[in-house]
Amino acid sequence: MVAIRRAELTDVDAVLAFWAESAEDTARPVDTGAAVERLIARDPDALLLAVDDGKLVGSIIAGWDGWRCHLYRLAVDPRRRGKGLGRALIDAAEERLTALGGASCLDSGRFQPSGAVIALGEARALDGVDPSYLLGWGAWQEIFGFSPA
Repeated sequence: MVAIRRAELTDVDAVLAFWAESAEDTARPVDTGAAVERLIARDPDALLLAVDDGKLVGSIIAGWDGWRCHLYRLAVDPRRRGKGLGRALIDAAEERLTALGGASCLDSGRFQPSGAVIALGEARALDGVDPSYLLGWGAWQEIFGFSPA
């Protein structure tokens, strides 16, 4: 059974290996253990991991800077896509950000165009929508119902 939990410092190596396999984002600078450790130290609840029987199968970073909400690193194991895991990660991120008071301050940033993001968006999108539109936050609000309070 999949559980979504916050990342711990002991997860850093597994997270980096998972992102290398599943994040599909070659345009970004290489992630480092030090950067993930800083994230966990600064905001221990920001990096959410989906774990199934001890294996990392999904991730999302749900950041809140006191002004805006930010979602990064939505990644789902390619073998697990299309089964609701991405949606579960978005739901967990929404729960975290709403608890912090951030649901009414959504960033207009974009997810990186990975297979997981496109597949998740297409599974929830309106018919005929250009997949590039799915990368805009406005589309995520519309598709997932994650809207300002």
